[in-house]
Amino acid sequence: MALGKILVIAGSDSSGGAGLEADQKVIAAHQCYAMTATTALTAQNTLGVHDIHYIPSYFVAKQIRCNLEDTQPDVVKIGMLASIDTITAVCKVLKEKPVGCIVLDPVMMATSGAQLLPENAVKSLVTNLLPITTVITPNIPEAKLLLEQMETMPKDILTVNDMVDISRRLLSLGPKHVFLKGGHMPLTENGTVARTECDNIKVVNILASKLGHIVIETPFFHSRNTHGTGCSLASAMASNIAKGETLENAARAATRYVEAAIRTSEGLGKGNGPINHFHSTYTLPFVPDRFLDYVLDRDDIRDVWNAFTKHEFVKKLANGTLQREKFQYYLVQDYLYLIQLARAYALAAYKVKDIDSIIKFSNTTNSIQEEMRKHLELCADFGLSKAEIEATQEDIVCTAYTRYILDVGQTEDCLSLQVAISPCFIGYARIAEQLYNDPDTVKDGNQYHKWILGYSNEDFKAVVTDISGTIERYIVNESPASVEKLVDIFRRATLLETAFWDMGMAHR
Repeated sequence: MALGKILVIAGSDSSGGAGLEADQKVIAAHQCYAMTATTALTAQNTLGVHDIHYIPSYFVAKQIRCNLEDTQPDVVKIGMLASIDTITAVCKVLKEKPVGCIVLDPVMMATSGAQLLPENAVKSLVTNLLPITTVITPNIPEAKLLLEQMETMPKDILTVNDMVDISRRLLSLGPKHVFLKGGHMPLTENGTVARTECDNIKVVNILASKLGHIVIETPFFHSRNTHGTGCSLASAMASNIAKGETLENAARAATRYVEAAIRTSEGLGKGNGPINHFHSTYTLPFVPDRFLDYVLDRDDIRDVWNAFTKHEFVKKLANGTLQREKFQYYLVQDYLYLIQLARAYALAAYKVKDIDSIIKFSNTTNSIQEEMRKHLELCADFGLSKAEIEATQEDIVCTAYTRYILDVGQTEDCLSLQVAISPCFIGYARIAEQLYNDPDTVKDGNQYHKWILGYSNEDFKAVVTDISGTIERYIVNESPASVEKLVDIFRRATLLETAFWDMGMAHR
């Protein structure tokens, strides 16, 4: 799906809950790209608006032109315009350089009650901007202010039918669609205005055009955290439209988005707090292609990893002082481990569903046979025959480790299986590189140096790179909870690798 691009023309909210700040959060949460043209700077917090600094209209127009001439937004979302001059300037640019869709949130009053658009500017907005607007998103108080520009004043709004009537009357002012927000008028179950808080059951929004209307209902939530709901809903609509949704689907999705944002809000500030713009956004704790670096840097992994890669068994391999019998026992168990590893890769081939991955894991299973051939050559150097090795019983540690890997493969997905296998490959590659480059490693006369060379060669590094790349490629699609589960699999597998060294050291 192409990246949706939205140009937001609006005022800045220093508290971060509404205006441009909220718009950009919403657009980012919808995985779209936001551009901005700032119309005003406000000094405000959750208790109210304390001051407004107006940006000169010529400069607002210049910001808009810069974006329209370069990045070419799919949707323009308009919020606080602040003055007649700004409305005139915005209309002029948008008529000169038309865009496919304009979403207008006619910001006139803040949630706290502060007036954000002078009364004498409302007529200019109706006359100049509404005729080029794709969809306008007023709340009920804003709808009344707009309709005051007509000769007849709107009647009291008490029912859903009244809201539909108001929406139709707003269409006569020029916009192609009206999305009337009913958050200021909670309704009872039967659709009439609630008289007491106990009767606040639902909120109704109306999407109307000349072809008809639809009613969108959502539950009412008792919350003081409603700062920026109007800005956020309009930006959510704009984002969904930019992503290719129909206007009806965009309106329904935006309604659900804001409902959840109110319901999951944290209650910041002393007044009307902001909503939770990121309720459905998963933020991974690592950047792409750096999951394994992130894992190895974690406090709960670092000591476990060091215990594995800097084990006493490894140190004795480096200086050649490891007892021969201990290494022999390790070699036998490592051969038996490779048999189970081949089973694990056969299981991986079964778990995946595309032919390229099936062939890849099948080839890896075949390549383990070549690895076992090389392993037997090393075993032969230490006086161990294949028959002798295969006649040896698996150590309980080897059984625990390999059956853990197979259990992960059986009960989890292919990515989890790859993560369970990865400490072995990544760890051996890093250990071998560490020992190979360490000037204190004994090379001449060290009977174990061939083992070091075997895991520091380019062929083994290529295997490790492939395993790491597969993990990095797929893990970016996981949720944070899944990532934690995968980290735990990595940790357990690393502990079992350390136990494998312990097994070799303990053999007598």
